Amino acid sequence: MSGAWMDKVEQQTRLAGHNRVAMLLFRLGDAQLFGINVFKVREVMRRVPMERMPDAHPLIAGSCDYRGQTIPVIDLALALGYPSLRDDPSAHLMVTEFSRSIQGFLVADMQRLVHCEGESLAAPAAALGFGTRVNAVTRVDGSLVAVVDVEHVLASLNATPTSLSAPMQRIARVHDLQPRRVMVVDDSVVARQQLVGLFRQMDVECVVAQDGREALERLQELAGAPEGEGVTLVVSDIEMPRMDGYALTRAIRETPALRPLKVVLHSSISGLFNESMVREVNADRFVAKFQPDVLAQTVLDLMPEQFDRF
Repeated sequence: MSGAWMDKVEQQTRLAGHNRVAMLLFRLGDAQLFGINVFKVREVMRRVPMERMPDAHPLIAGSCDYRGQTIPVIDLALALGYPSLRDDPSAHLMVTEFSRSIQGFLVADMQRLVHCEGESLAAPAAALGFGTRVNAVTRVDGSLVAVVDVEHVLASLNATPTSLSAPMQRIARVHDLQPRRVMVVDDSVVARQQLVGLFRQMDVECVVAQDGREALERLQELAGAPEGEGVTLVVSDIEMPRMDGYALTRAIRETPALRPLKVVLHSSISGLFNESMVREVNADRFVAKFQPDVLAQTVLDLMPEQFDRF
């Protein structure tokens, strides 16, 4: 990414943590605009020479050298139902970092950096035809922008472990966590399924919300719930429509009835910036997606010895 791009990213950084999303816009083959959180983008460049990988997944266009590291290159156009960009010399390479892994995505062309109010992001209607690989839509200067659920794309390529290891399952059984309940907050269907499955292995019941606004409303409803029906700990994604994880954490800390809740931010965004924001909003922990044993141990560390209702 050029110095000019990085200057713009630095300006957008100051907006984070206030329910605003900085997005890099791009196209995949027609006029439709797509977006990705700019903090997941390392660099944007012209398409570079790639090595073929004959036995790879159909969405893998090949591999390339990125600053001395061999990384996979994913044909994002093909993943979203567009003609393949594998052999298009005019394509661009968008290098990203998700959960501390680096990969490139082929896109048709890059547009610009924008920031959006979190409340302007909404789940896409089925009639729009984006399917499950778009998890939010918004409008920028009157044009529809579809936010790509890159985690969903990556999940279709990688066999990410979703089960606890046998030793961790034994540790979880020693800690009798019932009747504690955990709230899972994530706009990704894949991520919600992974988290609910993990907590089921720990014999912990989940309350599920699809974004921060829904989570906050549900938490406020449960604040006066009978024992065993409340929530002890919140595991929340950061990037979400309407209200992001940073804003949700701020709201929890500013609400006296919710302030004692433990909050774990669970995201594929990594890096020093994110760690700083986690401290600023007073979250208890940050865990990168998706590390079942690490998340389970974090939950065990934060759960109180005696059941407390909030």
